[in-house]
Parts: sequence; structure tokens; C-alpha cells
Amino acid sequence: MTDIAHIEAAAARLAGHALRTPLLGSAFLNDIAGRRVWVKAECLQHTGSFKFRGGWSAVSALTPNQREKGVIAYSSGNHAQGVALAAQRHGAPCVIVMPGDAPRLKIANTRDLGAEVVLYDRERENRDAIGARIAAERSLTLIKPYDEVEVIAGQGTCGLEIAEQATEHRIRQADVIIPCGGGGLTAGVGLALESRAPGLRPRPAEPEGFDDTARSLASGEVCRNARLAGSLCDAIVTPAPGALTFPINRRLCGPGFAVTDDEALQAVALAFTRLKIVLEPGGAVALAAALFRPDQIEGDDVIVIASGGNIDAGLFASALSRFGG
Repeated sequence: MTDIAHIEAAAARLAGHALRTPLLGSAFLNDIAGRRVWVKAECLQHTGSFKFRGGWSAVSALTPNQREKGVIAYSSGNHAQGVALAAQRHGAPCVIVMPGDAPRLKIANTRDLGAEVVLYDRERENRDAIGARIAAERSLTLIKPYDEVEVIAGQGTCGLEIAEQATEHRIRQADVIIPCGGGGLTAGVGLALESRAPGLRPRPAEPEGFDDTARSLASGEVCRNARLAGSLCDAIVTPAPGALTFPINRRLCGPGFAVTDDEALQAVALAFTRLKIVLEPGGAVALAAALFRPDQIEGDDVIVIASGGNIDAGLFASALSRFGG
């Protein structure tokens, strides 16, 4: 099980490789939310997503023999790119299993980073089975997107930074809203905050219809999504909470949020017009929750993670056209 010692070790390995992303604010966003909104801009991380943290943490923790044989991961795109870049920089062969409906930008970027991309049908094929088969055939080490100790530890380094930045801004009590798929970022950040900033409470945000973590937290038991596709927030559409992540999140998290695709797209537009950062819909759900669910939040401050910015140009243009003002 991941703990603060794992996160601190991951932070040491990431030093000089990952970026310390900024904590941004906007008076305009504050007015919409009715409180101060602080945006942790992980969209500015290498590969445009926090996933580089977990990818580097996992690849750097492998033995030289494991890296020489290579790694495999499955992902709709952000974990794919994070692992691919980490593998490239470590000189390790890399195979990525991606859904065929993943954004073209993410597929292209993953290939451009030197990875072999294997596409599959998200609704008819099982990515776990595909990944396990290829890993066994080629003696590759499988790096899961969230149910992996070192991946969770790497994502937790984002939480260490949030704790430091909250102290710099004198924020002692606040909800920290986190885009949540399988729960790796939520769990890692939660563990870091528990140790370094216990007044900050992690809360997951998900798209409506794919809010398995929110429903699982409410019931105390793992709930699955009825569908595996159908949201613009492709980066955080997963079948169910992770086996490693859910026990952590059940212990540490406050209630979850569910936002519509339109609200996520509106948050994409607002992030660009007011903060000058580019978000994808799945990376904008935490900001959407802070802006459009203010009655579900207490206190004068809320921190949100803007987890990724890998959005196709057409969808980005559509968001700005509809909601850019």
C-alpha cells in the first residue's frame, strides 16, 4: 500500500524531471464561485498532464533489467503519454494499449514519443486482458494507470506541492477538488495532504453518468458504471474505483461531485479566457465543480486540480465558441 514514505521517495526521483506547477487565481472565477478559487495547473506538466509524475515514478523504480525488456501501459491518452515519455528518457521500449475512440491528439502524441500503440474497442474488448497478454508474450512490465503503488506515489507529489503552496498563501482549511477516474491522483494527493496539510480535504470530481467513485464513497462499497463510453471527459472514464485506490479514498475523501459535459466545457472556456491555460474536459471537472456546485462547498477557499490539457483543436474551438463570451 502506498504511504507518505513512497510519495517522498517518488518526489526525490522526480526532482529535476517533473515541473513544479503553479497555483493560479482569478478574481473573475472567485466571483462565480463565491469564494477564492485556486487552480493547480497540472495541464502545464510535461506531456500536458499530471500523469507524467506517476509514469516517471513507476519507470524510475524498475530494475535495469526490467527497463531493458520494456514496459506496457493501457490508457485513453494521458497515462499513455506520461509512461511513454518516461520510458523514452530511460531508454526503455514501450507499448501502449489505447481505446480506438481516444482523442487523435493523444494517440498521435503517444506515437511521437516513441511508443508502439495498440488500439482496442473500449465497449467490446477488455484492456486489462489485452495488456496482460502482450506483457506475458513480450516479458514487459505492466504499469497500470492507477492501481499501482509507485504510480499513486508519483501522483502524490502533486499533493506535496499543493501543501507547500497552500502554506505560502496561508490557506489552512479548504476542499481540494480532484478530477477522478480510477482514483490514483485522488489517493496520492489525499495521502500527501493527510501528512502535510491535514486541514485540506480531498474531494473527487467526475462526469455525470460516470461518477462511480462518488457513488462508491456514498455507499461505502465499490459501484461500477453502467457504461464504459459516452462522455467528453474521456480521460477519467473508468469502469469502477481501483482496488488499491478506493480504500484510501474511502478513508480520506469528502463527498464527490458529478458535473455535466457542458459544465466541463464551460470550465474549459473559462480556464482559457480567465487563466490563459488550456484544459481538456476531463481535466476541467474539478474547476466546473467549484464554479457550478458552490452550495456543496464550505469555506472561503477551494483548491482545484486542472489535471490535463490534451484536447483536440476542434473540441477546444467548440468550447470557446459556445462559452467563451
